[in-house]
Amino acid sequence: MIKRRESELAAHGFAWQEGLHFPLTKKDLATIVAAALEEDDTRHDITTAATVKSNRRVRCRLVARQAGVIAGLPLACEAFEQLDSAVTMRVEHPDGSRLAAQTPVMFLSGNAHGLLSAERVALNFMQRLSGIATLTARYVDAIAGTGAHILDTRKTTPLLRRLEKYAVRAGGGLNHRMDLASAVLIKDNHLAAVDGDIALAVTRARAVAPAGIKVEVECDTLEQIRAAIDAGVDIIMLDNMQLMELREAVKLVDGSAVTEASGGVTLDTVRLIAETGVDWISVGALTHSAPALDLALDFD
Repeated sequence: MIKRRESELAAHGFAWQEGLHFPLTKKDLATIVAAALEEDDTRHDITTAATVKSNRRVRCRLVARQAGVIAGLPLACEAFEQLDSAVTMRVEHPDGSRLAAQTPVMFLSGNAHGLLSAERVALNFMQRLSGIATLTARYVDAIAGTGAHILDTRKTTPLLRRLEKYAVRAGGGLNHRMDLASAVLIKDNHLAAVDGDIALAVTRARAVAPAGIKVEVECDTLEQIRAAIDAGVDIIMLDNMQLMELREAVKLVDGSAVTEASGGVTLDTVRLIAETGVDWISVGALTHSAPALDLALDFD
């Protein structure tokens, strides 16, 4: 039953996983990279202009200096191409690849000025997204075999959400709702506005939301869970519950809704949480606290 429900939910903005397709159009990709190159004022790279001959051609490689999962190559390639339209690139390991330390990700050959000036922008994009993918993979590995799924949240960098959620998918995770229009998620502050009346909140949500939109309610207690079940919600978020409470909640829901554990999830606790039987585990840290993956551009 849960698998069927998850399939239905995926079609309406919750926990969707459409494969590892880069989320930006060519136009959007060019625009965001151009803005990043302009921010770094790459057209006026005085260091490169002063030290390197304008016609100098070089070969280099982008290397993962530590083990991790790669994400963001389209952004890096676009950065190099915008500053050297004649650059040649050979990608050895595409996005989603798990690499050991010191593994070459791609090889490049082109104008030294263009590659040097684009280097920092290309690496900034890739180190950020690869860091998210790598941390996600660690969480996914930690719960392997339990049947639970790792999800992200909306705790993303402003204007980079599509890219950061893409990186989560590269690491093997699933995406929670993309934005406020994708699904209904009634949280504690929403409930406070209706004096805690879950049935009323759900009724109002279903009356306003477009057809097919799924409804989730955040619950802190078993009493709230019972009310959410009676209201016929699609997903029940089990907020900051202890392991014993999670087990009781899963038993109480008994497949009538998808269960999502949220709050206080760490790599040390995620396996124990998954073993309670919850369907989803949402982790804000995937996007708000992922350390950058150490990548470098090494010139021959």
